[in-house]
Amino acid sequence: MKTTISVKGMHCASCKALIEDACSDIKGVKSCKVDLKAGKAVVEHDNADLKALKKEIESLGDYKVDV
Repeated sequence: MKTTISVKGMHCASCKALIEDACSDIKGVKSCKVDLKAGKAVVEHDNADLKALKKEIESLGDYKVDV
């Protein structure tokens, strides 16, 4: 299953790498591809807890996630 989420507050390649890495730590997430310009991330997963994903990303810095 693929879910596209909006991530506000990203501004550089480090943000992209940080979010992609953090998403991989969530149980059920297979991959995460961040589109920095669009402000979105496409998460491929098997019934991952999207609330946990949102919480994890927002804990990394000044990011706001809409799932």
